Amino acid sequence: MAEAGDRLSCEKRVPEKYKRNKDVLNVVEEVTKTRSARRVKKPNLHGPSHGKVSQKTKAAAQISMDEFDWTDTIKECPVYRPSKEEFEDPLVYVQKIAPEASKYGICKIVSPLGSSAPAGVVLMKEQKRFKFTTKLQPLRLAEWNNNDMITFFMRGRNYTIRDFEIMANKATARRYCISGCLPPAYVEKEFWKEMTVAKRGTVEYGINIDGSAFSSTSSDPLGSSKWNFKILPRLQRSTLRLLVNEIPGVTDPMLYIGMLFSMFAWHVEDHYLYSINYHHCGAAKTWYGVPGHEALQFENFIRHRVYNEEILSENGVNGAFNILQERTTMVSPKILLQHGVPVYKAVQMPGEFVITFPRAYHSGFSHGFNCGEAVNFAIGEWFPFGAAASERYALLGKVPIIPYEELLCAEAMLLSKSLASRPYCTSDLIDVRCVMTSFSCLLRSYHRARWCLEKLRTSLKMCSKPRGSFTCILCKRICYVAYLECKCFAGPICLFHDFETFNCLCGSSCSLFVTEDISTMEAVAQMFEAEEGMRYEVEQKMKSLPYLWIQTLFPRIQGKYRPYCEVPFR
Repeated sequence: MAEAGDRLSCEKRVPEKYKRNKDVLNVVEEVTKTRSARRVKKPNLHGPSHGKVSQKTKAAAQISMDEFDWTDTIKECPVYRPSKEEFEDPLVYVQKIAPEASKYGICKIVSPLGSSAPAGVVLMKEQKRFKFTTKLQPLRLAEWNNNDMITFFMRGRNYTIRDFEIMANKATARRYCISGCLPPAYVEKEFWKEMTVAKRGTVEYGINIDGSAFSSTSSDPLGSSKWNFKILPRLQRSTLRLLVNEIPGVTDPMLYIGMLFSMFAWHVEDHYLYSINYHHCGAAKTWYGVPGHEALQFENFIRHRVYNEEILSENGVNGAFNILQERTTMVSPKILLQHGVPVYKAVQMPGEFVITFPRAYHSGFSHGFNCGEAVNFAIGEWFPFGAAASERYALLGKVPIIPYEELLCAEAMLLSKSLASRPYCTSDLIDVRCVMTSFSCLLRSYHRARWCLEKLRTSLKMCSKPRGSFTCILCKRICYVAYLECKCFAGPICLFHDFETFNCLCGSSCSLFVTEDISTMEAVAQMFEAEEGMRYEVEQKMKSLPYLWIQTLFPRIQGKYRPYCEVPFR
């Protein structure tokens, strides 16, 4: 047991002797040059030809490490070192640093607490017979056309963590003579050199493995804190605490066990949620992040400069988003920076957390054998991003993972009760106003949709909606406030479709199901809008909401709409 723990441990910092030891680096360089000389491969710089960024422009033999000096120019994300007092509540601390850190898309937090139990010991003790299956990842960049797309295949082989570590360390030693403590800057250059050479090599990566390496014992300083991923998503400030069911990878943590050059490709989190990642043990990881406010620019770049039009299932950036969510697209940060897309990086060591912020695209790779863990969470500032993600999912017909409307309504009703007994703190101002604005916009949208339907149809039966959420059969949106049922369709229909143009043959036999506490919810929304500056904020937000079909109906509807006016139904 002690051997396994020692084998899994690694220094949190690269020792100075390896930074200064030119003899070690010379040996590594010599081995690399000898192997490179045997290769007769073309390089693979990102982006197809025919107007795209060229993938293959030089012979592999001509590539030198100097050509990857651009990696040294990537700016680093913020690094935070909280005291034990500041470390008390992870969500309070994230809320504190978010105004600065979110501008970079990612940030790093160095834990003031350590774990008394190595990850390997925890896994062997708390998860009997722990094994996992890896995926094979091609170590190259793709052309991204019908003839060349990247897929990560399941290997079908189960590993114990010890067996995987032995295999991973052997792979690193074969390449560099040693299996650990390689300088991060050197490994980063080597990774992009290997990706550029475009050979047929592969690496293995254990991803989305159910489980946690955080100790459950009360004597473990980190395991007994609120930073334990088994409890973090359901802390008081996390909206995910309101979910009834557990969701693997969202409310329940997952493990990621990598080897040299194992990679996680560019992606955003499901529903644009926050993510938090902890490095339990092993070699470093390099992370790249694009700020959330630059996500559209990133998607436009991928659409125009990386993907060929023939592989896009949707027009515009949504087509690129669809493929990016498959999490197999690796693009060099150099190319992104050259086209004006900001990229920041972090080198994550054992004992460090990495936070990714809503809608921030991120990617990265491992420097050798390591074990990390990740989970999602959401605080009040997430709701505007959640609304945008829900609308995008509906436009693409993508099945949601979480019921956004139900979470927002539950959080808003709880907020209204707490405000009745005490005012909110200044530190909570942004979170509170995000909940208020998002909730008021949602209720206004539903109210306006009901008003339009009443004007469009001479007879529409109104019914009390059963508790819970229902999935729209047309766009997969999860409806909580209201939905329609029609004899022409086999399931519920959300209120955000143009009912004058879709194929409905049943005439006036539609039933509108509305939540029984709609009056209370609308009263709460109006109470929120009575806060200073809130009504103006809501009205401005409503102008940019994507529920455009309602607005296009206005010229054809008799009467003037007023927010929260009475909507009579026969």
